[in-house]
Amino acid sequence: MGGKPVIGTRAMVVSPHYLASAAGARILQRGGNAFDAAVAVSACLAVVYPHMTGLGGDAFWLTYSAVEGRVRAYNGSGRSGYNVNRESYSGESSIPKRGIRSAITVPGMVDSWDAVLQQYGRLTLAEVLKPAIEYASEGFPISPDQVHNTWLAESVLKAQPLASAIYIPGGRVPEAGERFVQHQLAATLKKLQEGGRDAFYKGELAGTIADYMLKAGGLLTREDFMIHAGEWVEPISTDYSGYTLYQAPPNSQGFAALMTLNMLELFDFADIAHGSYEYYHLLVEALKLSFRDRDQVLTDPSFSDIPLKALLDKGYAAKLAASISLYEAADLISEPLGRDTAYAAVVDEEGNAVSFIQSLYFEYGSGVVAGDTGILLQNRGSFFSLDPDAVNRLEPHKRTFHTLMPAMACKDGKPAILYGTQGGEGQPQTQTLLLTRMLHYGMNPQQAVEAPRFVWGRTWGEPTQELKLESRVPEAVQQRLAAAGHIVKRVEAYDGVMGHAHVITIDDSGFRIGGTDPRCDGAAIGW
Repeated sequence: MGGKPVIGTRAMVVSPHYLASAAGARILQRGGNAFDAAVAVSACLAVVYPHMTGLGGDAFWLTYSAVEGRVRAYNGSGRSGYNVNRESYSGESSIPKRGIRSAITVPGMVDSWDAVLQQYGRLTLAEVLKPAIEYASEGFPISPDQVHNTWLAESVLKAQPLASAIYIPGGRVPEAGERFVQHQLAATLKKLQEGGRDAFYKGELAGTIADYMLKAGGLLTREDFMIHAGEWVEPISTDYSGYTLYQAPPNSQGFAALMTLNMLELFDFADIAHGSYEYYHLLVEALKLSFRDRDQVLTDPSFSDIPLKALLDKGYAAKLAASISLYEAADLISEPLGRDTAYAAVVDEEGNAVSFIQSLYFEYGSGVVAGDTGILLQNRGSFFSLDPDAVNRLEPHKRTFHTLMPAMACKDGKPAILYGTQGGEGQPQTQTLLLTRMLHYGMNPQQAVEAPRFVWGRTWGEPTQELKLESRVPEAVQQRLAAAGHIVKRVEAYDGVMGHAHVITIDDSGFRIGGTDPRCDGAAIGW
């Protein structure tokens, strides 16, 4: 941890697991482009980081095609089943967070692989799945992060024999470094090699998953899988410090990060020392205001009008910024959000760029494996509200409020920074830290990622509005923040609660510079 980035002249891959980064590099060296490599990384993460992501989850993508010269977004999130409604949970105050009745949205990730490859890929799905299949069938050294999260979710996994047999083999949580094999998942990936996307949504796999859910008391049907389709959408953007910043549109929370930066551009960072009380306080207070608006409006835009134009208006940002006290913490709250996701990015020699993020929502998602598929189902739909007046209320065939938000910053129309992080509520917060550190304080990607971080608000299961600060934040700064009214909690020096952030920058010489988080098992690979 010395702040030294990886610098490549032609290509760069970053991800939260070194084997996934290596898979992307292998695909590039075999003649694939950034889009092929990104899908290979995504699939590999579904194998080697199964507590964070998998075929039973969702994904969001930002893509830049050098040929087209434009940024696009792909929404790979799933909708609730047509038979799923609030009456399905009659008498309950909320949707269960775990178990088969929390798995109520169709997984969108496999569809997103197909969409990205069909639109921009050079290789086939069968080719880019090869590294993932190798690691699933032959095994890999289980990561410390997976072991840690397996202990956290031990009771959840043991509640279903199918999940327990895979992730707690022999009734014992594996130790870091042990070989971890997933034969059923390997067989599933091979079926995707043979049958492509339709094998998952219309073929044998769809039938197996739907049949299992029916027997287990689930609410998704085969028809829900058959009609699933992600979609290419226009990204949203704002200008900041000479860059155009892109995010995925709702149902992603990405606009919250853009709102925050619209406020921050009204402050002179030349007068604010990095790592000072003023720096942390200002960022937290701006984020709180964007979260307040986010929580009031974010859901599936097909079901509710989301006033993005007004929210991203610079005049509105000025009003919000003017309300920020530099001496006192605002008394605002946030909704508890999941935090377990996986962010990665790829830039190739041709200038193509992919920034993407995927998730099961909680660690190990619903905790339910769908039959003999080896597919762990997400519990993303548990974030729907059962309150009929809530904007994010549960309704049939609806996408929920989604935390996933890959980011890309362009300069002069071309990608300059690809960035993102694991961490639910922490994603807009860490993205804001990363960007301000690089643009205002001259940090390279590795320095920006390694520097002390904070996360404000309730991650799921935590009842307070704490401002968690890594212990490397000076004691005097922590004391001033507490005196201003922040509920300060000191955590470890490189604490996993801060998420796993990764960055690729492309400098004026065209060099690809990668930074990856020491808080995870990732790697930046460039050449």
